[in-house]
Amino acid sequence: MSSQNPTAAASPAVPPPKNGRRGFLLRLLGAVVLLAFIGWLLWYFLDGRWYEGTDDAYVGGNVVQLTPQIPGTVVTIGADDGDLVKQGDVLVKLDRSNADVALAEAKANLAATVRKVRGLYSSVSGQQAIVAARQTAVAKAKADYDRRVGLARSGAISAEELSHARDELTAAESALVTAQQQYQSSKVLVDDTVVASHPDVQAAAAKFRAAYLDDERTTLVAPVTGYVAMRSVQLGQRVAPGAPLMAVVPLHEVWIDANFKETQLTHMRIGQPVEIESDVYGGTVKYKGKVQSLGVGTGSAFSLLPAQNATGNWIKIVQRIPVRVVFTDPAQLDKHPLRIGMSLNVDVDLHDQNGPMLAQQPPTQPAFSTDVYEQQAHKADALIAEIIHANMAGGSK
Repeated sequence: MSSQNPTAAASPAVPPPKNGRRGFLLRLLGAVVLLAFIGWLLWYFLDGRWYEGTDDAYVGGNVVQLTPQIPGTVVTIGADDGDLVKQGDVLVKLDRSNADVALAEAKANLAATVRKVRGLYSSVSGQQAIVAARQTAVAKAKADYDRRVGLARSGAISAEELSHARDELTAAESALVTAQQQYQSSKVLVDDTVVASHPDVQAAAAKFRAAYLDDERTTLVAPVTGYVAMRSVQLGQRVAPGAPLMAVVPLHEVWIDANFKETQLTHMRIGQPVEIESDVYGGTVKYKGKVQSLGVGTGSAFSLLPAQNATGNWIKIVQRIPVRVVFTDPAQLDKHPLRIGMSLNVDVDLHDQNGPMLAQQPPTQPAFSTDVYEQQAHKADALIAEIIHANMAGGSK
């Protein structure tokens, strides 16, 4: 029999610990989580808490309605939905037959009124000449009477002849008074005026201006530059004043209505920069903007049926307040256009809190304006001046 080592038989091999590697991984994971939490805390307190964001934000903009100012029948439609139109482009034309007739009548009335008023000035000049003649007649009659008074005293003429001389003086004086009254009556009609500023001419000019504007308003032009939307007008349709025919949307003037929770507005101020992402372009396009204004009430307060929290069935709900955000780089909208109603994600940088929460000064100029209608009035005034000049015929007034 071979001999065996009793020590080797009594000491079996010791297996390696099973939980050593797992414990190391768990400790490593815990350290990573702790470091990540510490990093998140540092980021939040140093930078993250100075941003407020929301995805409850939508593109807003002006929807400029095109409505007729006079009744008429549609004969031309110049643009359809989606078309780009410039300010002043013709969008709709109405039948202008009746308007042309009314304009011609108003033009003839203005011309006739100018000539009539010129006659009033001429009448004043004639009455003034008559007064001068009557004054000469009175002076002559008075001289004759005075001379006959001396002759009557010497007995050279009879009392009857003196009486006739007195009657002639009285008649001359009465004629002078009548001529002066007629002169004053004629002068009152034109006193302190010229033909163009005479009330009759002004009234006729106002009628011509109204007829001209009605004639011009048979052509409806685009009030602003933008894209046509919501076209409802059809050829041959009889339209009434104020009826919406189509809309023009200036996409270069869009803004954002971002609805933030009231708890997010603590440090939000006017003028703070905003970073914007659109759902249609994703994170590849980041628009630049700024806070223009903070709403003066919650959305529910201005809703059609405001909440009545005093009814007893009250549940506290964090309200949202609309914040107006405007784009600061129009070139971004040219390259990546947005449409009304698109949803967005906005993040407001709260670092700069020097701005006010509410506007401190009233606007110094209109927020939106158009001058296409003022041009119509200027053309009418120019035509009125031409008609008055053409019917003056070299008159002095």
